[in-house]
Amino acid sequence: MAGTGPAPKDGRVRRNADPVDSITLTDAAPTVEAPRLRGYAKYSAATREWWDTWRAAPQASAFVTTDWMRLAMLAPLVEQYHAEPKTALLAEIRLNEERLGATVADRQRLRMKLSGPKEDKPKLAPVKDIADRRRSLED
Repeated sequence: MAGTGPAPKDGRVRRNADPVDSITLTDAAPTVEAPRLRGYAKYSAATREWWDTWRAAPQASAFVTTDWMRLAMLAPLVEQYHAEPKTALLAEIRLNEERLGATVADRQRLRMKLSGPKEDKPKLAPVKDIADRRRSLED
């Protein structure tokens, strides 16, 4: 199974300080003014929701211009994925989102810590068929 290296040995003791500081994020709205996505209105509701979720995410408070540029470059791929889901598109999106701390594991690897209450879990209905999901996104 692929991973980020071998599992640590039992009883491991770190004798040196971690050379990389962790980033503590507040679970409140970001303190930075997040940019609007160019051509925002032309994108589907699903892609606009994706962009707005990233704008409001705690990680956004740590983003710089190049991070926002990366997300803006991903928007057409996200749009294309919602129109016609393909594994290759999802892999590219996931790879880029990983670098920005999309999941708990990503944030742990990046040494990002959330202060305050845990993230709310999205309230999504279970999807049995991709066609049902597409219809729900069109509404």
